[in-house]
Amino acid sequence: MTNIDLTGVFPAMTTPFADDGRIDHETLERNAQRLEAAGVAGVVPAGSTGESATLTHDEHIEAIETVIDAVEDIPVIAGSGSNSTHEALELSQRAADVGADGLLLISPYYNKPEPAGIESHYRSIADAVDVPQIIYNVPSRTGSNVPPETVAALASHENITGYKAASGDIDQISTVIEATRGDSFSILCGDDPLTLPVCAIGGHGVISVAGNVEPVLMGRLVESALSGELNTAQELHGVLSPLFEQLFVETNPIPVKTAMSLRGHGPERLRRPLTPLSEQSRRRLGTILSEIETYRREHTTLEAH
Repeated sequence: MTNIDLTGVFPAMTTPFADDGRIDHETLERNAQRLEAAGVAGVVPAGSTGESATLTHDEHIEAIETVIDAVEDIPVIAGSGSNSTHEALELSQRAADVGADGLLLISPYYNKPEPAGIESHYRSIADAVDVPQIIYNVPSRTGSNVPPETVAALASHENITGYKAASGDIDQISTVIEATRGDSFSILCGDDPLTLPVCAIGGHGVISVAGNVEPVLMGRLVESALSGELNTAQELHGVLSPLFEQLFVETNPIPVKTAMSLRGHGPERLRRPLTPLSEQSRRRLGTILSEIETYRREHTTLEAH
């Protein structure tokens, strides 16, 4: 296994769709290259923000391949989880076979396994697929929580190298950080609004929705938080907080696809059952994006790094 550095901002990429409903691979490629040029630490295609629940297995792999081919020097961490261990294992092996540098594995959703089942699920994949793997805990989507003690037990596996914390529970995240400290195990925030506090208590970065829209500012926020530049980190958190809120005013990725469209980064088409952003939310989002643009123009040192 080749280790990857799980420090910094990793945008959870959207999946653009063409008029005929198929994946718009040209736009997906351009977005991957745009994010790399903005200095992100890596990219995460085919996850929740990439509408993975509506992609066929072949589309999953095609999207991952497109992103792998598009970037040059940053890792591609492929979403390859499922509520079925068999399906997650198949997707993970296929993603590794086409060159994914790492895997993001959502905990089994809907069927709500017991902690022993969750641990067995992750160990089965880690035993079979020799690439770095990230546990993804998002109870609001899965209907179950990955307990900190389960994360700590899994952190001993050489292929399980990180944890995406999207529970919204800062106490639980802190417990995981303390339980895995010194294990070469990375904690990545999974909720943009908690990026600063998670980094402040020992996290390593964020798998970010906002990073699709503001990769440079998100990168500077994390860089400042990790290096102890608290004043800068707090300022950027304040600038980006309205965007964080608005990107989740309706179900993700509805708002972020609209934001990217407003910025000229592709169509906002969604696969059903998701529906377009409401007009009121669209207007508010446009105002927030304009305000952030003004901030950036006034701070010309905030360039890609």
